[in-house]
Amino acid sequence: MGIKVHSDKCIGCSLCVKSCALGAISMAEKKAVIDMAKCNLCAACVESCKKFQAITITKESSAKINVSDYANVAVFVEQHEGQVAGVSFEMLGEGRKLADQLGEKLVAVLLGSGMDNAATDLVKFGADKVVYFDSPELEKFRDDTYAALVSQFVDEDKPAILLAGASAVGRSFIPKVAARVWGGLTADCTGLEIDTERKLLLGTRPAFGGNLMATIIAPHHRPQIATVRHKVMKAAVRNDSRTGEVVVKKVDASKIIERTKILDFVKEVESTVNITEADIIVSGGRGMGKPENFSLIRDLAEVLGGAVGASRAAVDAGWIPYSHQVGQTGKTVCPKLYIACGISGSVQHMAGMQSSDFIIAINKDPAADIFQIANLGLVGDALQILPELTKAFKER
Repeated sequence: MGIKVHSDKCIGCSLCVKSCALGAISMAEKKAVIDMAKCNLCAACVESCKKFQAITITKESSAKINVSDYANVAVFVEQHEGQVAGVSFEMLGEGRKLADQLGEKLVAVLLGSGMDNAATDLVKFGADKVVYFDSPELEKFRDDTYAALVSQFVDEDKPAILLAGASAVGRSFIPKVAARVWGGLTADCTGLEIDTERKLLLGTRPAFGGNLMATIIAPHHRPQIATVRHKVMKAAVRNDSRTGEVVVKKVDASKIIERTKILDFVKEVESTVNITEADIIVSGGRGMGKPENFSLIRDLAEVLGGAVGASRAAVDAGWIPYSHQVGQTGKTVCPKLYIACGISGSVQHMAGMQSSDFIIAINKDPAADIFQIANLGLVGDALQILPELTKAFKER
């Protein structure tokens, strides 16, 4: 992409200067001058100069991409401390299905350090080929490095489809990959299908706070990229009889350019399960009254072998850490059982948990919105109901 000031058309009105939120435009000899180090090509100046058309932005045409050059389905495999993340097994399972529909190969892309055995194991979980970038610098996730290497993989292998989990990692750097390789990205998908006639990926995702489901295609971009919510796809099943190719790429640490530095990792010690991995989640909201009452939520979660969740109101009040927040601004979850206690049911919260298999809502207000999506509703005080539920489950 590029931006240009046409000096023969610029009259020095400075409307573009006022429109630029980044302060990237200045006037010199009554002509607009753009500082490319500050400009992010947002096109606000183009809009303000519509009358005179003195500023234009040109975009690289996607027609330069030859769609026929791209083939196969690729999956980015996320890892933490040398262990493959659960969402990546789901991506392998879904990727295998899509590859079979297209009659193409499934390629797994792994970045890490000392994970040769894990790379080989990915073949057992459905991959026909594994591309493993190995370096001590890749042990921990960093945006710039991961984006550069996955983009390198795309440029070299040219996959038609690239899948990744819609986790904190996937959401952080996959958009950068899409921008670098001119890919078409559909984020936060809950369903994937293939139009076999046109070989298009159909990515379905919630829109407008979960009130609508949108199916998105990228016919003129390759690869077709999708990040997929955790717990909505079936995980790949290990098959020890499978064979495949493992390509190890050693990464030269001296060539890694990073704008960030990892100082420390602080682990949150929890007696309950992480909400993104849990089959059962017990969540509390403003109706719990005060932070001390979240012990009732935790007690029930521990008895059920589940995780503790929370609404944004409870997190904003400082009652519980952000890592427990469920919703559009927190984590999207899809457990087998979700118990909402003292949560009225804002659109943002329900968008993050309404895909749960079974929802139980406990609230004093019989008109609470949460009851609209609940499979079972209990109208009453959660502070009285929770201890009774915990007691009953303990006896069972």
